Amino acid sequence: MPIGEAGTGMTVRGQVDMARSRVFGEVAELYDAARPGYADALAAEVLAYADPGGRTAVEVGAGTGKATVAFAALGTPVVCIEPDPRMAEVLRRNTARYPGVRVHSGAFEDWRPGGRRFGLLFAATSWHWVDPERRRDLVRDALAPGGSVALFWNPQAVRDARVHAALAEVDRRHGIDRSPHAELVSAYGDVPGNWAGQPGWPEEEFRRDGRFTGLRAVRYRQERHYDTGRYLAYLASISRYRVLPDDRREQVLTETAQVLDAHGGGIEMEHFSDLFLARVA
Repeated sequence: MPIGEAGTGMTVRGQVDMARSRVFGEVAELYDAARPGYADALAAEVLAYADPGGRTAVEVGAGTGKATVAFAALGTPVVCIEPDPRMAEVLRRNTARYPGVRVHSGAFEDWRPGGRRFGLLFAATSWHWVDPERRRDLVRDALAPGGSVALFWNPQAVRDARVHAALAEVDRRHGIDRSPHAELVSAYGDVPGNWAGQPGWPEEEFRRDGRFTGLRAVRYRQERHYDTGRYLAYLASISRYRVLPDDRREQVLTETAQVLDAHGGGIEMEHFSDLFLARVA
């Protein structure tokens, strides 16, 4: 599954699908409970690379704080930008114990640093929702000289070929593409950003820009088991499923549950955390 979410979030013309980018707030609590997090070592890896030296970081599309908490727990002050007020409400609750976290409710494209410059900007499974024509300029405007950008996603792949084939049939019947179970582990290889041939990895985008240096990619991986209920909750939080009519979404989830229950009551996945790093040149 590319980008750790159901597709890149772009239309055929390369513009952000705004309808899909705003559906998560409908199920903010479910999103917070069901969505997987990131590798435990990822935040420390980012901070070792960025060396912000106590400077505040800014997070783009913070959601409910899946990544925010990991950085805040390591003592990094964070300004979180989250466009959906319902998601921001859960984010404030999840970060209430960290006085260095501040939440701004609004789109990154509309946010202004106000003369501030940050040591680090990071985006956890959200970069693909930012306007591709403006996002590198916005990053450059937000970062101090030598500041770093960290972009990361958490794609997953199915370990059992039989489960994969059965779920693929359900997806075909209902026109679901790029679901979390769309690919087997073998489709991903060992290279960070290799998402079964799907677009979205930002390395070439930043290389072409010329204003960034020190490009680096890191991949973490681990096995993850979902029981049927947890996996259905995860799917129900994904935009591909959220935009379906209610009755059709329920039918897809019901048939998915039947497949999982017929194969032991769950699904074995390979969970990746793919990290891209760069610095302002």
